[in-house]
Amino acid sequence: MPEEILTLPEVSKLLKVAEKTVYTMAQQREIPAFKVRGQWRFKRVDIDQWIETRKAASRRHS
Repeated sequence: MPEEILTLPEVSKLLKVAEKTVYTMAQQREIPAFKVRGQWRFKRVDIDQWIETRKAASRRHS
């Protein structure tokens, strides 16, 4: 099965944050992303792993 590729608006909706926030995070390499002809794209598996890493880190700091 091919990997699911998400657009910036889809990641924004998934994370429940503004598109500008995701755009800035991608530019600053705070979230795994790559560009296709100047537009940000995100592999779903990378985003899911990124979320799990953040959840684990927040549990350690609680």
